[in-house]
Amino acid sequence: MRLLLDTRSAASPSSLAGQGSEVGDDDLTRLYAWPSDGGVRANFVSTLDGSAAGGDGRSGSINTDADGRVFHLQRELADCVLVGAGTARAEGYRRGATPIFVVSGRGHLPESLSEGEGSVVLVTCASSGLEPSDEVWVEGDDDVDLRTVVARLRDAGMPCILAEGGPSLFHDLLAAGLVDELALTIAPRLVGGDATRVVAGTPLDGASGLDAEIGHLLEEDGSLLTLWRITPVA
Repeated sequence: MRLLLDTRSAASPSSLAGQGSEVGDDDLTRLYAWPSDGGVRANFVSTLDGSAAGGDGRSGSINTDADGRVFHLQRELADCVLVGAGTARAEGYRRGATPIFVVSGRGHLPESLSEGEGSVVLVTCASSGLEPSDEVWVEGDDDVDLRTVVARLRDAGMPCILAEGGPSLFHDLLAAGLVDELALTIAPRLVGGDATRVVAGTPLDGASGLDAEIGHLLEEDGSLLTLWRITPVA
């Protein structure tokens, strides 16, 4: 894997002067480390023609080896994973070492996460009819209050939050001003069709959208792996 750009390190200038340098495991850990105060980082993969999924409707079908390597590293570095129930169901999520918080307004936990080792919490709202417990967080009345959820995760000692989608949840997190960073892999593929982009929903911040600043750019076998800082709305 080659480092093409790193704007966060004083040792690497904000230019392509370091183009072509190889990065090892320690370098990747540094590049994908969360800021000292944590934050919400979204992680997505997209094709060259802007699709967040392959022809089967799954992001897993457009993953590359480089993207998979970074995906697993970010999970190791994160305190928790935040994911929509639809994405967890479509991608066949399983329990693991990193706690998973599944957002579902209807209060439905995907079957693949109902059993096994590892922590899973269902995050829902009062309209689901579920009672709150250690395994069920009820935040909000008719919709899940994501601001409260993120604050609660921080208060619970999990400030490094990895949001893995789907596109609708990512939209809602962006609209609420909760996303600090976006890790986006651009896979060297074209799939066509009408698949959803990484953000699905109404226009963000009116007509102007949200700005982002690049943190780093990596390349391996045609895959471009980027990390962006989302500029807060003034």
